[in-house]
Amino acid sequence: MSADSNINKQKDDASKLPNVSVPEVSHSPDLATILGLILSFGLIGVAIVIGQSNANFFNMPSVLMVFFGTMTATSVSFTGAELAKSGGVILGAFMRPVRQYKPLATAMMDLASVARKKGVLALASYEKEIGKEPFLKKAIQLVVDGFNQKDVERVLVNEIEADIERDKRAVSMLRRGAEIAPAMGLIGTLVGLVQMLADLENPEAIGPAMAVALLTTFYGAILGTVVLSPMAAKLEKNSADETMVRMMCLKTALSILRKENPRNLELMINSELPASERIVYFD
Repeated sequence: MSADSNINKQKDDASKLPNVSVPEVSHSPDLATILGLILSFGLIGVAIVIGQSNANFFNMPSVLMVFFGTMTATSVSFTGAELAKSGGVILGAFMRPVRQYKPLATAMMDLASVARKKGVLALASYEKEIGKEPFLKKAIQLVVDGFNQKDVERVLVNEIEADIERDKRAVSMLRRGAEIAPAMGLIGTLVGLVQMLADLENPEAIGPAMAVALLTTFYGAILGTVVLSPMAAKLEKNSADETMVRMMCLKTALSILRKENPRNLELMINSELPASERIVYFD
């Protein structure tokens, strides 16, 4: 058989393969986080306005001590490399990947069915579609390249664990900042009280000085409770979602290598998905 005949045969085989559609990962602003912060600060602002008080709720020394003091004190607990790697993860609380879990799970089932019927090398024809989900692309590429089950599992599990550890570091930074912020507010209050007590001969200055001293505690409570703690919880949720998708990709790759019945893969994928996102691939 000539080379042209081989090429034509490969094209004909590829044209006979079923369609597989992998949903593309998109990134969009996390409106729940953004609107939650805006509304939280808005409610605090409204409470201040309707309180009908002449108090000034802004004090620059208090802002510097609480916000920058929290940042610098938190950085002491981590290395420079950890701080640099976690920056992008923390921004994920505001910009997150959006996936369609059911279509993605169905696409994984389609790939497993194709591999079982046509062979593993047939998956190379879906390179463009598989590339829409980066971790799935890596998993399937290892399978197509002929790596054995043990090597594929080790490589993918190590990458999943490394990403989980990176996410844990970012979450721990926010948790640490949430612990430090109220303490920095208390320190600022103590500094203000010392300054106030040093000027007791001027009774008229005691009230305003006390108000400024308490502002640092106010700022610390807001930073820790309204900003840092909720962001840490959001990052934990995002990390769990990302890990779920990667575990689905891992199980798909291993199922293909084991040449298992796709019905078994359906059970394994559904075990990772929340109840509302589970699929029924086989009637």
